[in-house]
Amino acid sequence: MAWIYLFVAGLTEIAWAIGMKQSEGFTRLWPSVFTLSAIAVSLFLLSLALRGIPIGTAYAVWAGIGTVGTALVGIVFFSESTDLLRLASIGLIGAGIVGLKLVTP
Repeated sequence: MAWIYLFVAGLTEIAWAIGMKQSEGFTRLWPSVFTLSAIAVSLFLLSLALRGIPIGTAYAVWAGIGTVGTALVGIVFFSESTDLLRLASIGLIGAGIVGLKLVTP
């Protein structure tokens, strides 16, 4: 169950990162409310995941899911660069996430 909590926490990290962009520096009410709510949910789920996953692994995976997911959302919805080196770097982060999952009991 801890890995499920961690995965959903990573997804909500993507949500709050995108929400921050949409809130325009917390100047728009509803995107700001969404962002703050997503931050709270993400951190709560991360804290639940920490009950069963070592902190170094959990934090790296949480941040990695947020990083890869946010970068991919930026590419798909905000027309951000698809430079080969950028995509390869995102892929390496993804490989690191998978590697941490495989070596964590």
